[in-house]
Amino acid sequence: MKKVFSGILLVMILIITSSPTYAATTQIKIDGVTIVSDVNPESKSNRTMVPLRVISENLGANVKWSDSQVTLTKNDMKVILKLNSNKVVKNGKTELLDVKPYMKNNRTFVPMRFIAETFGSNVDYKNGIVTIDTKPFVIDGVIVKALQYEYHATMGGVIQQIKGNGYNEAIYNIFIENKGSKVEPPSDYTWSVHSITTGGYYKGGQYDFLDQEGNSVERFDIYNLVRGYDEKLPLPPQTLIHVPTENQWYLFSDPAGQAIDQLIDRASVSGFVTVIINTVP
Repeated sequence: MKKVFSGILLVMILIITSSPTYAATTQIKIDGVTIVSDVNPESKSNRTMVPLRVISENLGANVKWSDSQVTLTKNDMKVILKLNSNKVVKNGKTELLDVKPYMKNNRTFVPMRFIAETFGSNVDYKNGIVTIDTKPFVIDGVIVKALQYEYHATMGGVIQQIKGNGYNEAIYNIFIENKGSKVEPPSDYTWSVHSITTGGYYKGGQYDFLDQEGNSVERFDIYNLVRGYDEKLPLPPQTLIHVPTENQWYLFSDPAGQAIDQLIDRASVSGFVTVIINTVP
Protein backbone atom coordinates (compact mmCIF):
# COMPACT_ATOMS: atom_id res chain seq x y z
CA MET A 1 0.00 0.00 0.00
CA LYS A 2 2.85 2.36 0.87
CA LYS A 3 4.52 1.61 -2.47
CA VAL A 4 1.32 2.42 -4.38
CA PHE A 5 0.91 5.73 -2.52
CA SER A 6 4.56 6.63 -3.13
CA GLY A 7 4.15 5.88 -6.82
CA ILE A 8 1.07 8.10 -7.10
CA LEU A 9 2.85 10.92 -5.25
CA LEU A 10 5.86 10.67 -7.56
CA VAL A 11 3.64 10.86 -10.66
CA MET A 12 1.87 13.95 -9.29
CA ILE A 13 5.19 15.67 -8.62
CA LEU A 14 6.42 14.90 -12.13
CA ILE A 15 3.22 16.24 -13.69
CA ILE A 16 3.38 19.50 -11.74
CA THR A 17 7.07 20.17 -12.28
CA SER A 18 7.02 19.25 -15.98
CA SER A 19 3.99 21.37 -16.86
CA PRO A 20 4.93 24.06 -19.45
CA THR A 21 2.70 26.67 -17.76
CA TYR A 22 2.28 26.83 -14.01
CA ALA A 23 1.39 29.25 -11.26
CA ALA A 24 4.61 30.73 -9.91
CA THR A 25 5.52 32.08 -6.51
CA THR A 26 7.59 34.78 -8.17
CA GLN A 27 7.44 38.21 -6.58
CA ILE A 28 7.56 41.35 -8.68
CA LYS A 29 9.17 44.50 -7.32
CA ILE A 30 9.05 47.82 -9.13
CA ASP A 31 11.31 50.53 -7.72
CA GLY A 32 11.57 48.49 -4.53
CA VAL A 33 7.81 48.06 -4.07
CA THR A 34 6.26 44.58 -4.13
CA ILE A 35 3.37 44.84 -6.57
CA VAL A 36 -0.08 43.75 -5.39
CA SER A 37 -1.92 41.61 -7.94
CA ASP A 38 -4.83 39.17 -7.80
CA VAL A 39 -2.98 36.79 -10.13
CA ASN A 40 0.55 35.39 -9.91
CA PRO A 41 3.20 35.55 -12.63
CA GLU A 42 3.65 32.35 -14.61
CA SER A 43 6.48 30.61 -16.40
CA LYS A 44 5.95 29.60 -20.01
CA SER A 45 8.61 28.51 -22.50
CA ASN A 46 11.27 29.65 -20.02
CA ARG A 47 9.80 33.15 -19.94
CA THR A 48 8.21 34.93 -16.98
CA MET A 49 4.69 35.95 -17.98
CA VAL A 50 2.95 38.71 -16.04
CA PRO A 51 -0.52 40.30 -16.01
CA LEU A 52 -0.37 43.07 -18.61
CA ARG A 53 -2.49 45.81 -17.04
CA VAL A 54 -1.01 45.55 -13.53
CA ILE A 55 2.59 45.82 -14.71
CA SER A 56 2.04 48.36 -17.48
CA GLU A 57 0.08 50.77 -15.31
CA ASN A 58 2.64 50.54 -12.51
CA LEU A 59 5.29 51.51 -15.05
CA GLY A 60 3.26 54.62 -15.90
CA ALA A 61 1.72 53.41 -19.17
CA ASN A 62 -1.90 53.83 -20.29
CA VAL A 63 -3.73 50.67 -21.31
CA LYS A 64 -6.64 50.60 -23.77
CA TRP A 65 -8.51 47.56 -25.06
CA SER A 66 -10.36 47.18 -28.37
CA ASP A 67 -11.68 43.68 -29.11
CA SER A 68 -8.63 41.39 -28.80
CA GLN A 69 -6.14 44.22 -29.35
CA VAL A 70 -4.48 46.27 -26.62
CA THR A 71 -2.66 49.58 -27.02
CA LEU A 72 -0.07 50.76 -24.50
CA THR A 73 1.12 54.36 -24.51
CA LYS A 74 3.66 56.25 -22.46
CA ASN A 75 5.24 59.53 -23.53
CA ASP A 76 6.44 58.97 -27.10
CA MET A 77 6.09 55.17 -27.01
CA LYS A 78 3.06 53.39 -28.49
CA VAL A 79 2.77 49.60 -28.44
CA ILE A 80 0.03 47.53 -30.09
CA LEU A 81 -0.30 43.81 -29.46
CA LYS A 82 -2.96 41.14 -29.90
CA LEU A 83 -3.90 38.02 -28.01
CA ASN A 84 -2.37 34.79 -29.32
CA SER A 85 -0.15 36.65 -31.78
CA ASN A 86 3.60 37.00 -31.50
CA LYS A 87 3.57 40.17 -33.62
CA VAL A 88 3.82 43.47 -31.77
CA VAL A 89 3.98 46.97 -33.25
CA LYS A 90 6.22 49.51 -31.48
CA ASN A 91 5.95 53.03 -32.87
CA GLY A 92 4.94 51.66 -36.25
CA LYS A 93 7.62 48.96 -36.46
CA THR A 94 6.70 45.27 -36.19
CA GLU A 95 8.65 43.00 -33.86
CA LEU A 96 8.21 39.36 -32.87
CA LEU A 97 7.68 38.08 -29.35
CA ASP A 98 9.11 34.69 -28.42
CA VAL A 99 5.94 33.93 -26.40
CA LYS A 100 2.46 34.98 -27.53
CA PRO A 101 0.26 36.99 -25.17
CA TYR A 102 -2.64 34.92 -23.86
CA MET A 103 -5.74 35.25 -21.70
CA LYS A 104 -6.16 33.37 -18.42
CA ASN A 105 -8.66 34.00 -15.62
CA ASN A 106 -9.75 37.16 -17.45
CA ARG A 107 -6.19 38.50 -17.35
CA THR A 108 -3.84 39.04 -20.28
CA PHE A 109 -0.33 37.67 -19.75
CA VAL A 110 2.72 39.02 -21.58
CA PRO A 111 6.49 38.45 -21.34
CA MET A 112 7.79 40.45 -18.38
CA ARG A 113 11.10 41.46 -19.94
CA PHE A 114 9.44 42.78 -23.10
CA ILE A 115 7.06 45.08 -21.20
CA ALA A 116 9.69 46.36 -18.78
CA GLU A 117 12.39 47.06 -21.36
CA THR A 118 9.90 48.63 -23.79
CA PHE A 119 9.29 51.36 -21.25
CA GLY A 120 12.96 51.92 -20.43
CA SER A 121 13.27 49.78 -17.30
CA ASN A 122 16.00 47.39 -16.18
CA VAL A 123 14.93 43.85 -15.26
CA ASP A 124 16.68 41.29 -13.08
CA TYR A 125 15.59 37.89 -11.75
CA LYS A 126 17.11 36.29 -8.67
CA ASN A 127 15.87 33.92 -5.98
CA GLY A 128 12.27 33.98 -7.16
CA ILE A 129 12.08 37.79 -7.30
CA VAL A 130 11.73 39.82 -10.49
CA THR A 131 13.16 43.28 -9.87
CA ILE A 132 12.27 46.16 -12.17
CA ASP A 133 14.10 49.46 -11.82
CA THR A 134 12.49 52.22 -13.84
CA LYS A 135 14.35 55.06 -15.47
CA PRO A 136 14.84 57.97 -13.02
CA PHE A 137 12.33 60.79 -13.42
CA VAL A 138 14.11 64.09 -14.01
CA ILE A 139 12.83 67.69 -13.95
CA ASP A 140 15.19 70.37 -15.28
CA GLY A 141 18.16 68.07 -14.78
CA VAL A 142 17.25 67.17 -11.18
CA ILE A 143 16.29 63.60 -10.22
CA VAL A 144 12.92 63.44 -8.49
CA LYS A 145 12.83 61.17 -5.44
CA ALA A 146 9.14 61.47 -4.58
CA LEU A 147 5.95 63.41 -5.13
CA GLN A 148 4.57 64.87 -1.91
CA TYR A 149 0.81 65.38 -2.02
CA GLU A 150 -1.03 67.37 0.64
CA TYR A 151 -4.72 68.03 1.02
CA HIS A 152 -6.96 69.42 3.76
CA ALA A 153 -10.38 68.25 4.92
CA THR A 154 -13.00 69.98 7.07
CA MET A 155 -11.04 68.77 10.09
CA GLY A 156 -7.35 67.97 9.68
CA GLY A 157 -5.23 67.17 6.67
CA VAL A 158 -3.08 64.52 5.03
CA ILE A 159 0.46 64.57 3.68
CA GLN A 160 1.65 61.56 1.73
CA GLN A 161 4.48 60.69 -0.65
CA ILE A 162 4.42 58.73 -3.92
CA LYS A 163 7.76 57.15 -4.86
CA GLY A 164 7.10 55.25 -8.10
CA ASN A 165 8.90 56.94 -11.01
CA GLY A 166 6.21 55.84 -13.45
CA TYR A 167 3.43 57.40 -11.40
CA ASN A 168 5.29 60.64 -10.70
CA GLU A 169 6.20 61.15 -14.33
CA ALA A 170 2.62 60.48 -15.42
CA ILE A 171 1.22 62.97 -12.88
CA TYR A 172 3.77 65.61 -13.84
CA ASN A 173 2.88 65.20 -17.52
CA ILE A 174 -0.81 65.70 -16.74
CA PHE A 175 0.02 69.05 -15.13
CA ILE A 176 2.21 70.14 -18.04
CA GLU A 177 -0.08 68.93 -20.84
CA ASN A 178 -3.26 70.35 -19.28
CA LYS A 179 -1.88 73.69 -18.14
CA GLY A 180 -4.09 76.14 -20.00
CA SER A 181 -3.97 79.86 -20.60
CA LYS A 182 -2.50 82.24 -18.06
CA VAL A 183 -5.05 83.98 -15.84
CA GLU A 184 -4.99 86.63 -13.15
CA PRO A 185 -4.98 85.42 -9.53
CA PRO A 186 -8.51 85.01 -8.14
CA SER A 187 -9.58 87.68 -5.68
CA ASP A 188 -10.49 85.10 -3.05
CA TYR A 189 -8.55 81.86 -2.48
CA THR A 190 -7.49 79.92 0.60
CA TRP A 191 -6.52 76.57 2.16
CA SER A 192 -9.19 76.91 4.84
CA VAL A 193 -12.57 75.44 3.93
CA HIS A 194 -14.15 77.38 6.80
CA SER A 195 -13.30 80.84 5.51
CA ILE A 196 -13.98 80.45 1.80
CA THR A 197 -17.03 82.16 0.30
CA THR A 198 -19.14 81.45 -2.77
CA GLY A 199 -17.23 82.45 -5.88
CA GLY A 200 -13.87 81.97 -4.20
CA TYR A 201 -11.36 79.18 -4.70
CA TYR A 202 -10.46 76.42 -2.28
CA LYS A 203 -7.05 74.75 -2.48
CA GLY A 204 -7.85 71.14 -3.21
CA GLY A 205 -4.28 69.83 -3.27
CA GLN A 206 -0.61 70.76 -3.18
CA TYR A 207 1.83 68.68 -5.26
CA ASP A 208 5.57 69.00 -4.58
CA PHE A 209 8.08 67.07 -6.69
CA LEU A 210 10.99 66.53 -4.31
CA ASP A 211 14.69 65.99 -4.99
CA GLN A 212 16.96 63.54 -3.15
CA GLU A 213 17.30 65.92 -0.18
CA GLY A 214 13.57 66.56 0.09
CA ASN A 215 13.64 70.01 -1.53
CA SER A 216 10.88 71.01 -3.93
CA VAL A 217 11.94 70.92 -7.59
CA GLU A 218 8.53 71.90 -8.94
CA ARG A 219 5.15 72.50 -7.37
CA PHE A 220 1.56 72.71 -8.56
CA ASP A 221 -1.42 73.80 -6.46
CA ILE A 222 -4.94 72.92 -7.62
CA TYR A 223 -7.74 75.34 -6.72
CA ASN A 224 -11.43 74.54 -7.13
CA LEU A 225 -14.25 77.03 -7.46
CA VAL A 226 -16.81 77.19 -4.65
CA ARG A 227 -20.06 77.43 -6.59
CA GLY A 228 -23.23 79.24 -5.61
CA TYR A 229 -26.82 78.41 -6.42
CA ASP A 230 -27.63 81.26 -8.79
CA GLU A 231 -27.21 79.58 -12.18
CA LYS A 232 -28.09 82.83 -13.98
CA LEU A 233 -24.77 84.38 -13.09
CA PRO A 234 -21.80 83.56 -15.37
CA LEU A 235 -19.42 81.14 -13.71
CA PRO A 236 -15.67 81.73 -13.55
CA PRO A 237 -13.37 78.81 -14.45
CA GLN A 238 -14.08 75.70 -12.36
CA THR A 239 -10.44 74.75 -11.75
CA LEU A 240 -7.18 76.68 -11.66
CA ILE A 241 -3.58 75.74 -10.92
CA HIS A 242 -0.95 77.94 -9.34
CA VAL A 243 2.74 77.34 -10.09
CA PRO A 244 4.70 78.96 -7.22
CA THR A 245 8.06 78.67 -9.00
CA GLU A 246 6.64 80.98 -11.68
CA ASN A 247 4.20 82.81 -9.40
CA GLN A 248 1.68 82.28 -12.17
CA TRP A 249 -1.92 81.06 -12.38
CA TYR A 250 -3.29 78.93 -15.23
CA LEU A 251 -6.56 77.43 -16.32
CA PHE A 252 -6.88 73.73 -15.54
CA SER A 253 -9.67 71.17 -15.93
CA ASP A 254 -11.71 68.88 -13.72
CA PRO A 255 -10.96 65.79 -15.88
CA ALA A 256 -7.21 66.42 -15.52
CA GLY A 257 -7.57 66.72 -11.76
CA GLN A 258 -9.62 63.53 -11.66
CA ALA A 259 -6.96 61.72 -13.72
CA ILE A 260 -4.36 62.71 -11.12
CA ASP A 261 -6.60 61.45 -8.30
CA GLN A 262 -7.02 58.13 -10.10
CA LEU A 263 -3.27 57.71 -10.48
CA ILE A 264 -2.69 58.44 -6.80
CA ASP A 265 -5.42 55.96 -5.82
CA ARG A 266 -3.83 53.31 -8.04
CA ALA A 267 -0.39 54.03 -6.62
CA SER A 268 -1.81 53.67 -3.11
CA VAL A 269 -3.36 50.28 -3.86
CA SER A 270 -0.09 49.08 -5.39
CA GLY A 271 1.96 50.15 -2.35
CA PHE A 272 3.78 53.22 -3.72
CA VAL A 273 2.18 55.69 -1.27
CA THR A 274 3.44 56.40 2.24
CA VAL A 275 1.36 58.54 4.62
CA ILE A 276 3.60 61.06 6.38
CA ILE A 277 0.96 62.92 8.39
CA ASN A 278 -2.77 62.26 8.85
CA THR A 279 -4.68 64.51 11.24
CA VAL A 280 -8.13 63.75 9.85
CA PRO A 281 -10.31 62.26 12.65
